[in-house]
Amino acid sequence: MPEGGEAGRQRNKTKLGLANIDKILDSALSAFSKHGLRGTRIDQVAEAAGMSKTNLLYYFRTKDALYEAVLTRTLEVWVTPLKELDATRGPVAALTSYIEHKLKCSRLYPESSRLFAMEIMQGAPHLKKVLATDLTDTVRQKSVIIQRWIAEGKLRPIEPYHLLFMIWATTQHYADFATQISVLTGKDLNDEAFYEETLKTLTETILRGVLAER
Repeated sequence: MPEGGEAGRQRNKTKLGLANIDKILDSALSAFSKHGLRGTRIDQVAEAAGMSKTNLLYYFRTKDALYEAVLTRTLEVWVTPLKELDATRGPVAALTSYIEHKLKCSRLYPESSRLFAMEIMQGAPHLKKVLATDLTDTVRQKSVIIQRWIAEGKLRPIEPYHLLFMIWATTQHYADFATQISVLTGKDLNDEAFYEETLKTLTETILRGVLAER
């Protein structure tokens, strides 16, 4: 049954606006991850999103604003699995789940990973404030959990930050260097057997290196 009245029209307008924003962000992500901020043109993004440049600028007034919106959404995807790492399940279950989530992100959102890497390599001019606040706080909280596992004798005496860096480096490698991996192996994470093999290898290698001997 169609929605009637002004309230219904406003809801439909909001749904349309959100759908347009999603289309714009998806198209912008593809362009920025390939060409960077400087090499991407607003009219290219608008064409890919199936709308006029004027319509796109209604939602994002500048290319910088659009770029920052894409980065913000990318960071949310990147950080969410880390926020879910908690002490209630113990290190084996928690780290196994985190590694799987991170590799799955590389499989499902390779362009997001490459864009994030590009921004970081350029000195994070658009993300530095967020990295220095939200991400820093989250990493510090998770490092406390890892340190607690070490104190409880569940993990070897390692530096928590280096463990997180290692997980990031190994899982994101499969997105950021997907072309190299494809050339060398003829496969990528979309190959189910290769994905499962990669997940098993990373999980076992990392856990064997950090779990305390019993």
